[in-house]
Amino acid sequence: MNKRLAVAFTGPSNSGKTTLILKVARKLINEHKKEVAIIKHDPGDKARFDVVGKDSYKFSDTGAEVIVTSPNRTTYFSKKNKDLDEMIRLFDKFDILLVEGLKNLPLPRISIFRESLDSDYFPYMDALAIDDTVNVHNYDIPNGIDILDLNNPDDVISWILKNAKEV
Repeated sequence: MNKRLAVAFTGPSNSGKTTLILKVARKLINEHKKEVAIIKHDPGDKARFDVVGKDSYKFSDTGAEVIVTSPNRTTYFSKKNKDLDEMIRLFDKFDILLVEGLKNLPLPRISIFRESLDSDYFPYMDALAIDDTVNVHNYDIPNGIDILDLNNPDDVISWILKNAKEV
């Protein structure tokens, strides 16, 4: 069996997390021939399913298996919140798991920002995906954090393949 890798994405609302995950998932599936699974955290328990235009619909539309999780439920065939290991067991098989949110999980984490950075995220990030609206010289970014181009999914994928955690 191939090793299965997992990585998480975090960042404020409207920072571009979903857009980046969609680009990365599509390239991993279509160009790298990887089986991709996605878990999305829904902290406000707001997700509605199979509604055109909603994130859950867009994720499903990539061809990936999708779990959407919130504090009150995990939607797959389950009505209770699950820890990472339980969620992973729900997937039949995958090569790479992309997790949106859930910053308490012990996974390598890419934080996504546009316009400005929030230093509250620094303790949780291993990489920073930004565009040219962020000037890194205005921030005291901790050592060891890789800077990635938010608009270059290949840059992000190569980081994932090197740094994702085996699960």
